[in-house]
Amino acid sequence: MPSDRILDEALDAAGRAWLADAEARCAADPDAVARLFPAARRACGRGTLPTGRPVAEAARIRLLLALPLRGEELGRAAFDLYRHGDTAERLAVLRGLDPLDHHRALGEAGLPIVRDALRTNDTRLIEAAAGPYAAARLDDDAYRQAVLKCVFVGVPVTSVAGLADRADGELARMAADHARERRAAGRDVPPDVERILRLAGEREF
Repeated sequence: MPSDRILDEALDAAGRAWLADAEARCAADPDAVARLFPAARRACGRGTLPTGRPVAEAARIRLLLALPLRGEELGRAAFDLYRHGDTAERLAVLRGLDPLDHHRALGEAGLPIVRDALRTNDTRLIEAAAGPYAAARLDDDAYRQAVLKCVFVGVPVTSVAGLADRADGELARMAADHARERRAAGRDVPPDVERILRLAGEREF
């Protein structure tokens, strides 16, 4: 997540004033975020940060962090924003999960959001769902399934957080089975399968 300074420098005076007021309103009344979250793009503009992420996305994450909620209560509030949001708003929630975990004790309360995103076929949501929060919080089986979902839909596994640490023999077996199925069907094997096997220490498939 970008620093507050980077975001503030990307906003004009009106945008900075709106965001400061919106954060204060969210801190005073958590219900206010439902109205302010969608308004962030209009208020903060359609620009991008040096990281390439939208300014509005970073502003929305700031609103999430302003909420005076923790744990399950915070997870429910974030899921409501995700469920009712458009794609840009859903991406902001997904990318906000790791900061919320670190700064607002989200714990495992954000996992329903990750699971929902991984059930979609929207590669943008899937890539965002396979971020640092998922790497830290998904159990082994769910993490393996997330990696394979990325392979299936064409999300590069280089964007999957934690893969170098969490690739294991079982993930290698699942990836190898996928490769054999594709070969049997006369289809090409995605290069990412070989990368998974290499990270897991397996060479033959």
